[in-house]
Amino acid sequence: METKPTISYADFARLDLRIATVLEARDHPNADKLLLLKIDVGDQQKQIVAGIRGHYTPEALVGRQIVVLNNLEPALLRGEESQGMLLAATDAGGVVLLAPDRACTPGAVVK
Repeated sequence: METKPTISYADFARLDLRIATVLEARDHPNADKLLLLKIDVGDQQKQIVAGIRGHYTPEALVGRQIVVLNNLEPALLRGEESQGMLLAATDAGGVVLLAPDRACTPGAVVK
């Protein structure tokens, strides 16, 4: 397992981690491993592109709450804009989305 360099608390504090609710999910039209998610992060709705197709179906994601990096610079991925990034873990069993252990208000800050 790769060990990354130590960061300061100030570096960590720059990350805007939020709870988001998945409003819509669909397959990316130009990529076999990507899904397009429309999410509610409290004060706005965004689209994120996630490489979780094959691990989750769009239908299984709608209504779920996930943890997202809300202030990631937007990026164009296979012709679709991604305005954040969901957080997930990977192990021998596959991909696991990070999520709160109870329902939260969309946009709740993760500290």
